[in-house]
Amino acid sequence: MANDLILRRQKTKARIRGRVSGTPERPRLTVFKSLKRIYVQVIDDSKGMTVASASSLEKDLRDKLKNGANIEAAKAVGARIAARLKEKGISAVVFDRNGYVYHGRVKALADSAREAGLQF
Repeated sequence: MANDLILRRQKTKARIRGRVSGTPERPRLTVFKSLKRIYVQVIDDSKGMTVASASSLEKDLRDKLKNGANIEAAKAVGARIAARLKEKGISAVVFDRNGYVYHGRVKALADSAREAGLQF
C-alpha cells in the first residue's frame, strides 16, 4: 500500500514538473514535507540554481515551534521564505506542490507566503 502511494505521488510530481518551470523572473517554489519537518526551496531552473530556501529545521524556528511538521510550522516557513525572497527583490514565483495534495500543510505554507507578499 505504501509503495502505491509513493508511486502515485511520483507520477503526479513528474506531471507537474513537465508543466512548471522556474525562470529568473519567476523562480519555482517547491515544497517537501517529511514526518518531522517541512522544507521549501526557490529554484531558478534556467541556471539550475537554488535562489533561497527555508525549513522548520532552522535553529530559531526549532526553538520557537513545538512541532516541526504541523500547520503552524508550515505557516512560519512560508512567511520566512517570502521575507527572504523580498530581500532578494523577487515578488512572484511559480508554485510546485511536488506531488502533494494542496491541502493542510502545503496549503498553509502557500497561504502564509501569499499573506507575506509573495505572488503565485
